[in-house]
Parts: sequence; C-alpha cells; structure tokens
Amino acid sequence: MPSPSVLILRAPGTNCEAETAFAFEQAGAATSLEHVDRLLDNPAAVEQHQILCIPGGFSYGDDLAAGRVFANRLRTLSDTLHRFRESGGLALGICNGFQVLLKSGLLDTEDDSGPSATLAWNTSGRYTDRWVTLEAVGDKCPFLAGVGSLELPIAHAEGRFLPRDDAALSTLVDEGRAVLRYAPLAEGAPADNPNGSAADIAGLCDRTGRVLGLMPHPERCIAPTQHPQWTRRELGEAGAGLAVFKNAVAYFA
Repeated sequence: MPSPSVLILRAPGTNCEAETAFAFEQAGAATSLEHVDRLLDNPAAVEQHQILCIPGGFSYGDDLAAGRVFANRLRTLSDTLHRFRESGGLALGICNGFQVLLKSGLLDTEDDSGPSATLAWNTSGRYTDRWVTLEAVGDKCPFLAGVGSLELPIAHAEGRFLPRDDAALSTLVDEGRAVLRYAPLAEGAPADNPNGSAADIAGLCDRTGRVLGLMPHPERCIAPTQHPQWTRRELGEAGAGLAVFKNAVAYFA
C-alpha cells in the first residue's frame, strides 16, 4: 500500500515545518510542504493527501494573538477542510498549530454562544521552554493509540487551555476529548502543569478523534538522543514523540 501523504502548511513565522516533515518521513509517510497561500489558491489540493498538519512556530508573528491570523485565513477554507476530515482524513496541530486549529473551528469548540475554549497566556506571564511529562487519556484519538505516558518539550507563551466556563470544560471532558494531560513527576504529586491549563489539558481532539491539537512538540523527540537525559537513562530505540507520527501512518495501513 502506498505511504500516506501529509500536507504540512506553513505561514510567515512558522519554524518547525522541516522537523515535522522529517518526523513524518521517519514514520513512513510522504510529505509536501506548502505555504498556506498555495492552498488558498487551490483548495482542492488538500484532497491529494490523507493527513494535514500545521506545525509550530509564531505564525504571522502572533501579532493579533497566537495563531489568530493563520486561523482566520483557514476559515475561508472551512467547508473544504471539514469535508477532508469527514472523508476520513487526519489533522494534527502542534503548538502554534494547536492554536490555529482551535481558533479556526476545526476542533469543534464553537457553539451558539461562541468559542467554548481558547489558549491564553501562561499563568506565569512568560514564555516557557522545558520538558514535561504527559499522560494520554482514553482511546478516542488515533494519533495516541497505544500511548501511555511520554516526555516531550514545550515552548510557548500562550499555551494555557482556558474553557469558557465549567460547563464547557465538563462537556469536553465527558466527550473524551481531553486526550492529553500534563502528568505528575512523582506518584501522589500534583500535575506538573507548566502553564496553568484547566484540568491539566495539554491536547484536545475534535468529536471524531481524527483532529488533534497539542501544545508539546513530538517532532522534537523522535530520537532518544534528543532527550536531555539520554546518556543517563534507557530510553529505547526511538524518541517518545515518534509514536504520534507512526500512529498517523498506521491509521491508513
């Protein structure tokens, strides 16, 4: 069977597209890097791919809030992208890509009252760049199939998952869509939540499970030598993040 094809969209300020393409290629996928303007000129091009990915970075300088401009541009393709999802396609948004997916409506977080969640400034008020421990929750999302806990780096200033209210948060959790959470560093300890996210949420999927947005960077840990403790711990033959990309490829096997 041919390898699934991944369309990786970039915009001014995107800076993780090459690493993300490499991660997908290491997992066995074929990749195509395109500027979002190319897709706006030819929306039907997305139909040539099975996976859509929006990588990390600071699209359009995050001038109007992280991911806002990129998200507004994608809203003009809303019908096309929803058809892509409903036809069985997968979509992944990493860090800034998560912000884009959430603000573009592709994560099904909007209702008659408006957005039910956003990604706000970290409670520290500062950019945070470090490693975190994560726990995958449930089996709704193909990207996280068979994944338990994993360690990945984060690098963001606006990564705090903020629901509109308690009812909106309960709905997302009850629907099984809070699929990735910041985990404790030791048994019995509170979650090592680096940004103050509600319910320790680090990743969210849509209602189908086929669209995933997450703040940590799996593409930055696809080899064990990328982990800061690789000389002191037995980390296996691959970095923890590679599983996310392998799962996307395996979904189409």
